[in-house]
Amino acid sequence: HVQLVESGGGSALAGGSVRLSCAASGYTFNTYSWFRQAPRQEREGVAAIDTGDGSTYYLNSVEGRFTISHDNAKNTLYLQMNSLKPENTAMYYCAADTAVGNCYGVSQYNYWGQGTQVTVS
Repeated sequence: HVQLVESGGGSALAGGSVRLSCAASGYTFNTYSWFRQAPRQEREGVAAIDTGDGSTYYLNSVEGRFTISHDNAKNTLYLQMNSLKPENTAMYYCAADTAVGNCYGVSQYNYWGQGTQVTVS
């Protein structure tokens, strides 16, 4: 039984930091990603990591401020978010799968967490 469980969301001031975690169980995937969805907006890919070669991918607007990482021993995905802006406010979801083409494509992932809210003011 595959399960992805996010934690670490909450409120932060602009310029502050938040670290999200996503504990995966039941399977170890090749690709893990973070998506976010703000009210009345489509879900968008924020960052992705290929655990095979360690490659990382970032949405342009977060590159240099957000860092995605994966602890293989714990099978846990992280997203360190620094220099937060109010427009980063959203529900953040982790996603995982094994054969991902476009890592920013919502339809590429069969496994999703329940989401964790991040609010920046």
